[in-house]
Amino acid sequence: MSKTVYDYMNWAGIEAIVYGEETAPRDVMGPRLTPDGVLIQGFFPGAKSAAVAVGNKKYQMELEDEAGYYGVLIPGRRIPEYEFQIQTGDKERSFKDAYGFGGILTEEDEAAFLCGVYYEGYKKLGAHPMVMNGVSGTHFAVWAPNAIRVSVVGDFNDWDGRVLPMHKMPKSGIFQLFVPGVKVGDAYRYEIKAKGDVLLQKADPYGNRTVAPPEWNSVVADVSDFEWNDSRWMKDRKKYDDRRQPVSIYETSLGKWNNKQELVSFLKEEGYTHVELHPVMEFLADEADGYPTSSYFALSTRYGEPKEFAAFVDQLHQEGIGVILDWSPAQFPRYEGGLEKFDGTVLYEVKDPSMAVHPMWGTMLYNYDSPMVKDFLISGACFWLEVFHADGLRMDDVDAMLYLDYGRKDGWTPNMYGSNENLHAIEFLKHLNSIVKKRNPGALLIAQEDGLWPELTDCVENDHIGFDYKWSGGWTRDFLFYLSVDPVLRKNYHDQLTLSTLYAYSEHYVLTLGSRDVGTLGEFMDKLPGDEKQKLAQVRAAYSYMMVHPGCKMMAPQGDMPEGLAKCIQILNGLYKSSPALYKLDDDYDGFEWIQLMKYEENVITFLRKTEKPEETLLVICNFAAIPYENYQVGVPFAGKYKEVFNSDAAEFGGEGVVNARVKTAKAEEWDEREHSIKVKLPALGVSIYSCTPGKAPAKRVIASKAVK
Repeated sequence: MSKTVYDYMNWAGIEAIVYGEETAPRDVMGPRLTPDGVLIQGFFPGAKSAAVAVGNKKYQMELEDEAGYYGVLIPGRRIPEYEFQIQTGDKERSFKDAYGFGGILTEEDEAAFLCGVYYEGYKKLGAHPMVMNGVSGTHFAVWAPNAIRVSVVGDFNDWDGRVLPMHKMPKSGIFQLFVPGVKVGDAYRYEIKAKGDVLLQKADPYGNRTVAPPEWNSVVADVSDFEWNDSRWMKDRKKYDDRRQPVSIYETSLGKWNNKQELVSFLKEEGYTHVELHPVMEFLADEADGYPTSSYFALSTRYGEPKEFAAFVDQLHQEGIGVILDWSPAQFPRYEGGLEKFDGTVLYEVKDPSMAVHPMWGTMLYNYDSPMVKDFLISGACFWLEVFHADGLRMDDVDAMLYLDYGRKDGWTPNMYGSNENLHAIEFLKHLNSIVKKRNPGALLIAQEDGLWPELTDCVENDHIGFDYKWSGGWTRDFLFYLSVDPVLRKNYHDQLTLSTLYAYSEHYVLTLGSRDVGTLGEFMDKLPGDEKQKLAQVRAAYSYMMVHPGCKMMAPQGDMPEGLAKCIQILNGLYKSSPALYKLDDDYDGFEWIQLMKYEENVITFLRKTEKPEETLLVICNFAAIPYENYQVGVPFAGKYKEVFNSDAAEFGGEGVVNARVKTAKAEEWDEREHSIKVKLPALGVSIYSCTPGKAPAKRVIASKAVK
């Protein structure tokens, strides 16, 4: 052993390296200049020999510690480019020194992370392939503040956690290390030495790829190398901020389609404005369909490569279709490589063990009081919106976030005021929504919340939570109950059909007849009375009523539905997008007006959808009785022409063809407390929609007034 080399070495640090307890390995093992040359060190457990190669020259390293710690002094007054040559058994490996490179996270990054405002954490935390100082490799960074040591392990180091300990940023507890030679496609984990000499194997919380489930190793991926062609869409998308645009959403899972092109063609043909995808983030169990998420920054291997998904979104944008992703910021699954006790301590989850596990799902709940956890989630939202150009997030189980007692009959801890609101979650959601909207104009933030939280969709500036829309679970439950009743008895449940208009303007709603609500088409039909033809008529009527009711729309009929139903939805979507009365004043009382509210004996409701322009008015008549009506009289808003522009009973939709082919001219006959009226044919179990063209009032006929029943 050379005394000169020995004297230059940090033996306290070397001992910590050997015993796996050094948090600043770069300070110990990084190359450095000495008066006698350049000191280069390395820890190679199990190596027979080690050398440093500089160009064509090779310098044999000395074994300084029997555990496998080597060192050598090479001549020179500057640190050269070099690599190690390690002989282990009958195998020789050459690689660059990881401790000859710095990290990419700065003190400014660290300060932002600690304050909970590190919204672009996805750009530096996790695994990022890059070229550093002319050398290709991957930079790794992970937050584990209470770990004794964190190492990155993979095939590139024989999964040996002793070999590549990461360098800790002392203020934040972020560990980072650039590893030369690690490339896209390489699998890895973090080996974490926790207190009590416990060794943990963890997936990368910020990792962009995993192996195929149910395995959970992280995989190095490059998600930055896609060339987008959707600049026009992204620029125009900001129009959705005013909530006065048509939003017709198709809900589905990518796993339900043979390929992405098939889905694109379906969405384009049917005329939807948006598609909502069940979580595309990685998840472990197939039956969960993405709920809950196991890897928040990784596209599921089930859905192809990141480039393929980006191309799918890009194509949809070029077709004028937005992409909304289901996202689960309420819970995370329990598994060996997951977030639970990530560094051996409570880190991502709620600190109170009695409140950390949700009794309904057995999953862990997030600690929204932690700025670093908030960084993780907000950065995750920004990742999908900014890297993959998603146009919105539908947040799952928001009620489980807002209410401390959600799903708990007892055993829950109230907040500081003794009530059941989760104050930390409230502030987190305000923070999330405000930042996401500021950074991504036009992105839609939708809450799935089945409670009665007031003004969920009012803005953060008004001290509310700031979602754009809320799922209208109440409308869905009431309407489906009404439809499940035999038409003969529906008069007894008329309020289930009309109640929603009393609260339609208390929030900005998305009306849902999605897969969670009705299941497949067959399951939807099973909920309805009548024979098959009547069931299909009611499905068409249900979608039609949803389309004319105030609120955005969401449905999920499968791609192989009957041709007539597909045509019906296509026409409905076209009418919706071309009719300002169906969306422009969706959040305004002036956009809706009852004509016949209490025709419960007939199972009929009639109303207007309006804008500030009379000529854009639409007259809607819904008949939920199983019998048609001939010469059905209805009051109209003004004199003029009334043309049927849609009828769910049209023969082309598979209906009986009870339609009104000729334009109706309003007569000066009082009806429904209105001066003018028309007579029309109403199909059984059908919805008809009329355009309204104001005209000169005809001579008035005096007849007995018909009061509204």
